[in-house]
Amino acid sequence: MANSENEKILRKMADAFKELAATVNSQTADMEVAPFSRACSFVSPLFGCLGIAFKFAEMDYVAKVGDLAEASKSIATLKVMLDRDIEGNCVRKAGSHTRNLLRVKRGLDMVRVLFEQILATEGDSLKDPASKAYAQVFAPHHGWAIRKAVAAGMYALPTKAQLMKKLNEDGKWMYDFALVIK
Repeated sequence: MANSENEKILRKMADAFKELAATVNSQTADMEVAPFSRACSFVSPLFGCLGIAFKFAEMDYVAKVGDLAEASKSIATLKVMLDRDIEGNCVRKAGSHTRNLLRVKRGLDMVRVLFEQILATEGDSLKDPASKAYAQVFAPHHGWAIRKAVAAGMYALPTKAQLMKKLNEDGKWMYDFALVIK
């Protein structure tokens, strides 16, 4: 996935979300859609590195982040975006910006919980950390068939070492990112 020594996916993710955290912590500015969607786009390659178990999540996440990026051309802040969907009575409609934002948030939650579980788990396997993260974040929103398909895909996950190699990372930035998006 990452083929350049300079391309550090987790570092890009951590830096982008640190910038967003500064905006949130400032309590003076509303979150702009463009930097939010840009930061979220750095998470997409991670889903691709996790293999078949998260292929659908990757495709869904990329599409939803793409929608937010497109929306940023005409909508300045997340608050304005939410307000428009509320006014239009389309918050719960498939394809609405608000619903897409919810899906992106779940993707970010999945990554956060995955990183927390990786850091808390001994050994090189990603099966338990990924299974726990999936069970906590996505499983409550999936039917039986999808949950079973994901469970079967957990056996095809890379090891922690393989994931870090695919991401061109040593693991330190995973800790930083997990702290930032919390």
